[in-house]
Amino acid sequence: MSNRVRILIIAVLAIAASGILLWLPQANDTLVAALQWIDSIGFWGPVLFVVIYIIGCVLFVPGSLLTIGAGMIFGLFVGTITVSIGSTLGAGAAFALARTVLRDWVDKATATMPRFQALDEAVGREGFKVALLTRLSPLFPFNLLNFAFGLTRVSFRDYMLASWIGMLPGAVLYVYIGTAAKSLAEAMAGKAQATSAEQVVLVVGLVATALVMVVLTRAAQKSLAQAMLKSD
Repeated sequence: MSNRVRILIIAVLAIAASGILLWLPQANDTLVAALQWIDSIGFWGPVLFVVIYIIGCVLFVPGSLLTIGAGMIFGLFVGTITVSIGSTLGAGAAFALARTVLRDWVDKATATMPRFQALDEAVGREGFKVALLTRLSPLFPFNLLNFAFGLTRVSFRDYMLASWIGMLPGAVLYVYIGTAAKSLAEAMAGKAQATSAEQVVLVVGLVATALVMVVLTRAAQKSLAQAMLKSD
């Protein structure tokens, strides 16, 4: 199965699962209530979500879940900005912890992973480029990668800039999934009616975003593999 098909399947399943979850009465008493409360506090909603995202990065909470949630409550534009800020600051917090109080723990956690050892050598030669490519590639787990970079020789400035740029396409995709899931849930609950044209635009936009992500991912994987081979 190709990477393109996998991503499209994941996107469809995420929308369906999120829509069903929001439609269930049990979920409305928990998840939806929490998301609606964050949305109801106005300006402070995105601010609080950023703080939650930063904490989530440090505690290894799956970023995809938080990002989809942002799409549900804030929509595509505000959700993307909120996630972009939260994920970048969260990545920076994990990086800082790895270079200070958690250095020994991170060193032990990555010591038996050859992929991270090769990453360290590649970063030593092309810090910004390799950091950017790893953010675009799914080969490395997001949360552990945040900490692992703290042990490399990449500068904090290059790491933060590369992380912000590299994580942005994924943020757009998952926020879009959350936005689509909310529309699906509202349609299933009879709270909103979308025209055929709106439904087509929603689906086409999601597929186009996923395809762009596939192209970026494949290009990043190829370039990253070449960069890491040079370090052998």
